[in-house]
Amino acid sequence: MPDEKRKYRSAAWFGKTDKDGFVHRSWMRNQGFPDHVFDGRPVIGICNTWSELTPCNAHFRHIAEYVKRGVWEAGGLPLEFPVMSLGETNIRPTAMLFRNLVSMDVEESIRGNPIDGVVLLCGCDKTTPSLVMGAASCNVPALVVSGGPMLNGKYHGHDIGSGTAVWRFEEELKAGTVSTQAYMDAEACMSRSAGHCMTMGTASTMACMVEALGLGLPHNAAIPAVDSRRYVLAHTAGARIVDMVRDDVRISRILTREAFENAIVVNGAVGGSTNAVIHLLAIAGRIGVNVTLDDWDSLGRNVPTLLDLMPSGRFLMEDFYYAGGLPAIIRALDERNLIHRDALTVNGKTVWENCHSAPNWNPEVIRPLEKPMVEHGGIAVLRGNLAPDGAVLKPSAASPHLMQHRGRAVVFENIEHYKGRIDNPDLDVDENCVLVLKNCGPKGYPGMAEVGNMGLPAKLLKRGITDMVRVSDARMSGTAYGTVVLHVCPEAAVGGNLALVQDGDVIELDVESRRLHLDVSPEKLERRRRQWQPPVNSMKGGYQQLYVERVMQANTGADLDFLTGGRGDDIPRESH
Repeated sequence: MPDEKRKYRSAAWFGKTDKDGFVHRSWMRNQGFPDHVFDGRPVIGICNTWSELTPCNAHFRHIAEYVKRGVWEAGGLPLEFPVMSLGETNIRPTAMLFRNLVSMDVEESIRGNPIDGVVLLCGCDKTTPSLVMGAASCNVPALVVSGGPMLNGKYHGHDIGSGTAVWRFEEELKAGTVSTQAYMDAEACMSRSAGHCMTMGTASTMACMVEALGLGLPHNAAIPAVDSRRYVLAHTAGARIVDMVRDDVRISRILTREAFENAIVVNGAVGGSTNAVIHLLAIAGRIGVNVTLDDWDSLGRNVPTLLDLMPSGRFLMEDFYYAGGLPAIIRALDERNLIHRDALTVNGKTVWENCHSAPNWNPEVIRPLEKPMVEHGGIAVLRGNLAPDGAVLKPSAASPHLMQHRGRAVVFENIEHYKGRIDNPDLDVDENCVLVLKNCGPKGYPGMAEVGNMGLPAKLLKRGITDMVRVSDARMSGTAYGTVVLHVCPEAAVGGNLALVQDGDVIELDVESRRLHLDVSPEKLERRRRQWQPPVNSMKGGYQQLYVERVMQANTGADLDFLTGGRGDDIPRESH
C-alpha cells in the first residue's frame, strides 16, 4: 500500500469501513477495480470534453488513455468523466452562450464526486476557459492538457490556416476572383488532421494562455495534435497531477496576480485572440484575483508581437512548435523584464526555470526583439462616449492606415439586418464608412457571437477594398483579421450608446489615443434615448433565460453574476 501522508478528499467516499464506504467501493468494483486501488491513493478525475460533434476534441479518448497511464504509474486512481462539449464549428447559436453552463457542469462534477485532483482535457475555443473556470471555483489541484493544433493546411502548394483562409476565400468568392469549385475544394485541404485550429485563433490562444498561466506543462500550447510528443505530454501530466495532490498544490497557488500578468503579456507577444480578454477576466473572477480590462491595456501596450503566425502573420502552429514554442517566446520577453520569473507552474518549477534556456530555432517564425511583427502589440482598450466601459481592438490584425479614422456610420440593428442589407447594391457605403453592428453582445444575441468581423460589401470587395473600420458589441473569431472594434460596453441591448447610433453619424477611432467617439451631442443622444426600446428577450425558460437575466457585461468577463468571487475552499483572496 502507498505510504500516503494524509487523507484525501476521496477518503470520505472510499476510506470508510461503514455502509457508505461499502456502497461506494462495491459499485465501483463492477468496473473491475481490485481492492488495493481503494487503499487511500489520490483519485484523479479526467475531465473529458470528447465529442464527435466537437471536431477539435474528437481525439480526446486517445489522449485520456495516456493521461491514465501516467496516473497509474504515479500511484493514483484515474477516473474519467464527461462534461458538455462546446464545438465552435457546430453548436448554435454560439458556443459562448454555453461557456458558463459548462463551467457549472465541471464545478458540480468535481464537488459532487470523490475527486482529489483533476486533469482538464481542453481543445476547442470555449472548452478551455469553461473547464478552468469550473476547476477554479472548486480550488482543487488542476492541470490542463490541450488537444493540440491540426497540421498545417495545404492547398495549391501553399499553407492555409483554419478560419483565416475561410474569411479570405469568402471575400475572394464575393469579389469574383475565385470559383465556387475552388472554394469548395479547399475544405478538405484546410482540416486534414485531428486537432483544433492551427492559426492563432481562440483555441491556440487559450492553449498559450494555459501555458503562460502555469496551468499546463511546457510546450502544451503548440505540439501538434497528431505528434507523438502530445501523448508523452499527456502521460507526464497524468503522473504530475498525482504529485500535485500529494503536495496540495491547488489551482489558487498557480492562478496568482503575477500569473495573469504573464498571460496578458504573452498574449500580446503571440498576437492572441481578443477572446482571451473575456476568458481571462472570467477565470480571474472565479479565483478571486483582481484583474480588470485596463490591465490588458497597461500591461500589453508596449509588448512587441514576436510570433509571425496567421492571422497576423505568415506561419502556423506546427511551425511555431518546431521553432521552439511558447518557452522561446517567454524567454525573449524576459529580456525586457516583462515576465514575472518566480510565478509557479504545475510542474513544480517557476516560469523562468522552465524557459531560461529555451532555444529559438527559427527567427522567421519567432521574431527577435529587434525585429518584431508589431512593436506595440497586445490588445488596445478603447474608451469614449461610444464605449464608456471599454471596447477592444487587436492592433496586430488591423490595417495601419485605419488606426486613426473618421467615418460615416452605416448601421445594422442586428445580425439579420446586416445579412439582408450588406450586399444590397443600393447600400450607401464606401471604404471610408464605419460599419456598426448592434445587439450582438452577451444579452443581445444572446451569447455574444463571433460576428463582429463583418464581411465587407460585395461591391467594395470587387473594387479591391480589403478592410474597413467595424464597430460592434459582438466578438470576433481569433482566426479573423481587420480593423475591428469589439466588445463595446455597455452593449446595445442594455441601452449603451451603441444602441443610439444612426446612419450618417460620424464615428472617430484613434487607437494611439485609445479613443472611440460618436460625434453626436449629449442632448441629441438623450432625445434618442427617450425613444429607444430595449429588444424583447425571446429566451423563455431554461438555462438560456437564466443566462440573459444574470450574465454580466464583457468588460468583466461575461460570467453569470452568481458564479464569481473565489468560492472554493481555502482560496487566499486578494483585497480589492
